[in-house]
Amino acid sequence: MIDLRIRTAGAAEAEDVLSFWKVAAEGTSVTDDVDGVTRLIERDPDALILAETDGLLVGSVIAGYDGWRCSLYRLAVLPSHRRRGIGTALLDAAERRFLAVGGRRGDAMVLEANEPGRRAWAAAGYHREDHWRRWVKPLGTA
Repeated sequence: MIDLRIRTAGAAEAEDVLSFWKVAAEGTSVTDDVDGVTRLIERDPDALILAETDGLLVGSVIAGYDGWRCSLYRLAVLPSHRRRGIGTALLDAAERRFLAVGGRRGDAMVLEANEPGRRAWAAAGYHREDHWRRWVKPLGTA
């Protein structure tokens, strides 16, 4: 196991996180900008969990809790550091957070086309619920 530090992100790290996601995460979101990441951290300082080793950002997960649901997004590990337990450590931290606030179930957003991601979530004990579909509507003008 590598020497891994798990911690929450600070608002000043928004650009670093966005750069990391370009390399390590699948897909993009309308909130993938400095303002979106900064607002997430300011609203919920414990939501964006990072993993680093020797000062290098190697993993992330967003563990959002709105008082009702425990939502997981952006589980990502630097490609050169995958299969070393980093994703597991991030999910453990997220699940501890959820349990501490009274959460009962973690819901993960996973792209259909992200086969490695789907395998990773399944290996972590999550299962797909085919009877649900995500419905979205962009707000405002982009």
